[in-house]
Amino acid sequence: MSGVGGIGGANGIDRVLALRAQILERNQALAKAASTQGSAPVATNPAGGVGSFADTFDTALKSVNDGQNQATKLSEAYERGETVDIAKVMLARQTASVGFEATLQVRNKILSAYKDIMSMPV
Repeated sequence: MSGVGGIGGANGIDRVLALRAQILERNQALAKAASTQGSAPVATNPAGGVGSFADTFDTALKSVNDGQNQATKLSEAYERGETVDIAKVMLARQTASVGFEATLQVRNKILSAYKDIMSMPV
């Protein structure tokens, strides 16, 4: 039985495995960049210019929010009895959960850095 949106079956598993591979590649690239003492990466906006930290952070928060909204819509559709694949619902909920947890970790790191900076003697 094929799921709505192509999540079910071997095609869906291939997509999940491809996403996992991309995540692992990005993690390796981030670890490699963090281990070198080069300059900090510069964020770019979609127009190709240099974006500020606030713009990058705002975009990331909107992405997390969109993921949570999508998970909510799929859950509500499933609860109403619409034809929605349960695997798609669970995957969307897990994606939203991981995004939220990552956002919390970033927030905690920012607060920790702020406290460290504020406690430095001038």
